[in-house]
Amino acid sequence: MAALEPKLPTTARQEPGLSDPELSIIIVSFNTREMTLECIASVKAETHTRIEVIVVDNASTDGSSYAVADAHPDVTLIAENTNHGFGPAHAIALERSRAPWILLLNPDTVVLDGALDKLLAFAKAQPQAKIWGGRTLFGDRTLNPASCFAKMTLWSVFCRVTGLNGLFRGSELFNSEYYGGWPRDHAREVDIVSGCMFLIRRELWDELGGFDPAFTMYGEEVDLCLRAHKLGARPMITPDATIIHYGGASERVRSEKLVRLMRAKIELIHRHFPPGQRRAGTALFRLWPLSRRLAYAAGARLLGRDTLTEPAAAWQSVWARRAEWQNGLYDANCTTHPVE
Repeated sequence: MAALEPKLPTTARQEPGLSDPELSIIIVSFNTREMTLECIASVKAETHTRIEVIVVDNASTDGSSYAVADAHPDVTLIAENTNHGFGPAHAIALERSRAPWILLLNPDTVVLDGALDKLLAFAKAQPQAKIWGGRTLFGDRTLNPASCFAKMTLWSVFCRVTGLNGLFRGSELFNSEYYGGWPRDHAREVDIVSGCMFLIRRELWDELGGFDPAFTMYGEEVDLCLRAHKLGARPMITPDATIIHYGGASERVRSEKLVRLMRAKIELIHRHFPPGQRRAGTALFRLWPLSRRLAYAAGARLLGRDTLTEPAAAWQSVWARRAEWQNGLYDANCTTHPVE
């Protein structure tokens, strides 16, 4: 865009005749205009459950608000003038939601073959799980394993830092956080359901207080799922609910993103590792950017692959900026974390 369009006023439009939705679908967008439009269209085409769709636009500059308003006037659109981040934007949306079931759905997704109806049916059949998710595919229909995760442990952090998880992606021993070797082809209990398609009952969301506002980008659903475990939740995913999730399929490594990711991961270790393992876990995880930088640099040099020089530089930048993330969500002046 040559110039920024004036932002739409914050509005709330409800689908005509929809007085009692069963499912509130929350989509938070930021400069994903075409993907957001495709996502909403797929939701409508593939869902027969009574729904309301709420879109929070996080101050996009690509005309997303106007495009959504024009193409989908029945959607509740909340056009913000500030980018609140992933977690806080959901809190804004939930203030407008009315349904007993809440589905968080990324804008870079496409619903396939009645996936949301199937996910809701699965949740009703497995109420003990309390949090539910499905199977995700990349745009080329190959498996995107990021629909669910296992919680971090000292062992998984060691495998990440040493690169064992990358060398043995198909091993559940060495790639435990991604459940290596499991093609997501059967229903299973998991530790964490990805926020790209995340179903939860409203009462549990309220009991947990939703996402912790300290997490604004990355780590929100991990923290929430681990807190839900303490209330008896045993999250599950089903392959019957399958969507496309483009995220990560061709994403370039960017130092800003990685700094935010590191900050969130360190915070999760502080909050959710056993007390006796927090210092060791933090110290070990802090070495991850250095090990990645060395691995990419060595690959670029030994293999002569120029494509590896950019990620090597990104990880070098992250390592150089470690004062920004080494204490988690706390500032660089903290010598110890309040949890310790």
